[in-house]
Amino acid sequence: MKIKKIPQRTCLGCKAVRPKKELVRIVRTPEGEVLVDPTGKKAGRGTYTCPSTECLEKAFNGSLLAKALEFELTTEIKENLKLKMLDLIK
Repeated sequence: MKIKKIPQRTCLGCKAVRPKKELVRIVRTPEGEVLVDPTGKKAGRGTYTCPSTECLEKAFNGSLLAKALEFELTTEIKENLKLKMLDLIK
């Protein structure tokens, strides 16, 4: 019997390695939008964080998220990401 491997990803904020399904994907689409991707299937450059605002804040600090997405994040984009993350946590 073959054991199926569970994909692992690293949280950008706390650096914890967790199963991909436990993390939230943030993606920069080819059109230049930065979105929370709850399905994990949107096209574009993506990175992962734990489903918490603390990890998202850590990713903002030091421009970790901007570097990972290769995109300059405005205050408006950051606020939208925080709101979407809060919606997912509820």
